[in-house]
Amino acid sequence: MARILGVEIPNNKKIFVSLQSIYGVGEKTAYDILNALEIDPEMKTKDLTDDQISKLSHYINETYLVEGDLRQEINKNIKRLIDIGSYRGKRHKAKLPVRGQKTHANARTRKGPRLTKIRKK
Repeated sequence: MARILGVEIPNNKKIFVSLQSIYGVGEKTAYDILNALEIDPEMKTKDLTDDQISKLSHYINETYLVEGDLRQEINKNIKRLIDIGSYRGKRHKAKLPVRGQKTHANARTRKGPRLTKIRKK
């Protein structure tokens, strides 16, 4: 497996799919990276040379905010919202949906599993 920015990317997949295993790199970003470095997106990851892997790693590191740095940036932004007491910050703090969704029947992903009521007989 090739290792780019501390992430093992799969060998048996096409390179544009493999790059998406890096946090912060989606489909469009993967295509943009490969076009900038003139690497065929349909090539399998195992067919990359060491030189191409090092170019990929260096280009991604210099151009994009990915992995740990991106996670820190996102957490810092959420903490800022909580600190200033904005509506979105309060929703983050209460672990409720932030973007206006209804919570009466849905939002189980954010709220967690339903709490069952214990009935006394």
